[in-house]
Amino acid sequence: MIKKTIEDILLAADTINSQQLSECQKEFKKNGTSIENCLVEKKFITAEQLAKAYAEYASYDYIDQISEKMADLTLIGRFPLQFLRDNMIIPIKKEGIVTIVTANPLNFQPIDELTALIGGEVHYAVAPASVILESINRYYPLEGSKQMIEELEDEDKDIESVALEGIEEKDILTMATEAPIIKLVNQILYQAVKRDASDIHIEPFEKDVRVRYRIDGVMQNIMTIPKRIQGALISRIKIMSHLDIAEKRLPQDGRINIKVADKAIDIRVSVLPVAFGERIVMRLLDKTRSFQALDTMGFSERDYEVISKAIAEPNGIIFVTGPTGSGKTTTLYAILSTLNKPGTNIITVEDPVEYQLSGIGQVQVKEKVGMTFAAALRSILRQDPDIVMIGETRDQETAKIAIQAALTGHLVLSTLHTNDAPSTITRLIDMGVEPFLIASSVVIAMAQRLVRKLCDKCKKAYTPSEELIKRLGLTPEEAKGITFYEANPEGCDECSNTGYKGRLAIFEVMEMTDDIERLAMERADTSQIRKQAVQDGMSLLLQDGIRKIKEGVTTIEEVLAVATITL
Repeated sequence: MIKKTIEDILLAADTINSQQLSECQKEFKKNGTSIENCLVEKKFITAEQLAKAYAEYASYDYIDQISEKMADLTLIGRFPLQFLRDNMIIPIKKEGIVTIVTANPLNFQPIDELTALIGGEVHYAVAPASVILESINRYYPLEGSKQMIEELEDEDKDIESVALEGIEEKDILTMATEAPIIKLVNQILYQAVKRDASDIHIEPFEKDVRVRYRIDGVMQNIMTIPKRIQGALISRIKIMSHLDIAEKRLPQDGRINIKVADKAIDIRVSVLPVAFGERIVMRLLDKTRSFQALDTMGFSERDYEVISKAIAEPNGIIFVTGPTGSGKTTTLYAILSTLNKPGTNIITVEDPVEYQLSGIGQVQVKEKVGMTFAAALRSILRQDPDIVMIGETRDQETAKIAIQAALTGHLVLSTLHTNDAPSTITRLIDMGVEPFLIASSVVIAMAQRLVRKLCDKCKKAYTPSEELIKRLGLTPEEAKGITFYEANPEGCDECSNTGYKGRLAIFEVMEMTDDIERLAMERADTSQIRKQAVQDGMSLLLQDGIRKIKEGVTTIEEVLAVATITL
């Protein structure tokens, strides 16, 4: 009996048709492109469908994900990282048995090499290439930080001189043979990216140096480094950031561009002299990140309608408010992504430009040379924009130019530091903007805060105390109809044993109705504006938080940490 080919399996399953196969056969004869790769590239089949066909052909198991329980770090670490990535192959333990997972079972040589090196009983499986690559990047063990610190303590040569070695543009995962101080810095950066940290804090104290990550808005201790290594560590990071290593008395700001597992990461570095040395905070920005669509950000039906109506306006100004780190920029970028069309001219002025947006002109503020928000904004308005985004309205001059732009036919997006949406009006008045200008230009003001999301895999239903129910502003009767969830203190593999995975925003969207315009003209206080906004349909931050508690996506504690009853 003649053995079926991969193409026979795909045809028999009606995954492809003969015309699609014929097209890829011609490509193979013309360019030498494999038929299987051609089918995927032309989107006739998905990578998952191809992997399943490979599994059937080779009589291997098919797996669609590799969990942390399957990943044996000692086993994976026996083989060179580059070998695994080049051949899209990874050894794991499935139900206690060593299993070689490959993206292509027809690539015999690496499979045979791994089998020979492992020895003993070995099973085989097929997974999509993306699953294997993600697992290699996630689970491949770099040398532990403890070992690196021990190496540093034993180093014979001057640690400072090692820190000053040149920086090369390459993936830090491939730099396993570098000097210990370089490996230690790489480990700190790699683990931060792996754990989805937003910031790295390196904090010197009298006897040691503490390294902490901010993950989902919460600081977590990662490691403690001996004081002797502090100078080398700081110097290495300064060199990577192109900063002056000799200057230890003044604050410095720099930038690092690195690759981690082929992912481009932009790092903003801030160095601040403190009592026991220099404190470093690094903000991590993933350049490959894609922004959420506006309709997936968790707005209520009413809020989404108000925002959609506002961004469809030809002119006016939209303010997004909240404290630093509340996700304002993410919301603005989501709006810009929605508005970004070939027929629209969009220009932004930001400090700094955090993410590159294709098709949008982005201007970096440089106050040292006079490129302030106001100066950049004046020039931008001569560039014939349809939509302008101002990273932050910081002063009266910027606010007046932004509002003037909104009154002269531009749609303007900006952020403002206020505690809630109604405070936007009183804040602008305090900045010296005339009430009639606010009333005629502002379309909506929205406030937001970030709360941690519960892990779907391990969250637990529970009954909260009467005190917590009262703080939410709910009656015992209202609470009876709600299933409340709390974070599992033990967590699971999916959430790195924290009980939480990711963050989401709670919102307060105030539409500039006729009544609110009137209150603005009368210079009414914030409480009056808030009451009118609620009458006009606005949900307070706390109310939107309660809606998300009812949906089972966050906890009472998370919402109460950022929102309170304000009426």
